Amino acid sequence: MSRNGTITIRDVAREAQVSVATVSRALNGHDNVAEEVRKLVLETARRLRYQPHAAARSLSSRSTQTIGVVLPDLYGEFFSELIRGIDGVAREHRRHLLVSSYHGAQDAQGAALRAMRGRVDGLLVLSPYADQPGFLTDNLPDGLPVVLINTHLPHGDYPVLNIDNHGGAVAMMRHLVASGRRRIAFIAGPACNFDAAERLRGYRDALAELLPGVAEQVLPGRFDEASGMEAGTALLAAGSRPDAVFAANDTMALGCLFAFNQAGVRVPQDIALAGFDDVPVARFVHPPLTTMRISIAELGANALRRLLQDIQAKAPLALPDPAPLVPELVVRDSAPAAAAL
Repeated sequence: MSRNGTITIRDVAREAQVSVATVSRALNGHDNVAEEVRKLVLETARRLRYQPHAAARSLSSRSTQTIGVVLPDLYGEFFSELIRGIDGVAREHRRHLLVSSYHGAQDAQGAALRAMRGRVDGLLVLSPYADQPGFLTDNLPDGLPVVLINTHLPHGDYPVLNIDNHGGAVAMMRHLVASGRRRIAFIAGPACNFDAAERLRGYRDALAELLPGVAEQVLPGRFDEASGMEAGTALLAAGSRPDAVFAANDTMALGCLFAFNQAGVRVPQDIALAGFDDVPVARFVHPPLTTMRISIAELGANALRRLLQDIQAKAPLALPDPAPLVPELVVRDSAPAAAAL
């Protein structure tokens, strides 16, 4: 025990009757430790309430055992599910998370990225500015492993994990048209958001293919409930109502549903309603929401697994980007198939 009463790694080694090096290897998850010895060391450390000294560990190993995560926001079920997936893999690998959000401001995100310098072993970044010239190179620490999520990056300097947002939007439009809907409005997401842009592109491409000559009806949105409610209210005030509304995410679809319910508009009898993401609450509203299901937690988990490969290799690996996650159509009562109408 140290002079200030703190339990040290030497105390754990003495109590377990093994070397300090063996304790270090066991606590850091190295493979060259017999399983019985590992269990003994972990139990001894737990019993003695040993806590590794993070700063000393970082200096000796040049590792912080911490992963940085920079997101546009922390509000909403999409981000909570993403963090849940990342955290699950972090726990498996005994890594900590340092999470930051920048609320959409480019300068704030640049500052968040720069603040990670020296604090983390690698970074997961979801950024609408990744394709801006110089943004990543100006703000990311040199040599730090980085994986991007849901980002358009044509030059391929960093690994990217994406969702097939365009294909998912086309699939939803095919479903709505097959169920007999012809006047389909779309609630778009933020203009600078890659996911939102791809879903809008899918809506437009499908409309041109499936309903040639039918004019698009696109309303602005911000991926939050309030903008979905605003869009729903605006649609009801318009001279010609749509017979279906496709929102670029579930959160806006739920805000739109609230506006319809307040106005006495029946879903789906008067207007069908669909979303995108399949956040957990989507199945529990009335009527349950038809949507495109993404395993958001799986996206986060896969991103961290890819990042850990680079961290453990101590160099960027020449691996192809994983194939985009393909959304799955989930048909519920808010926009049923034609036979269920």
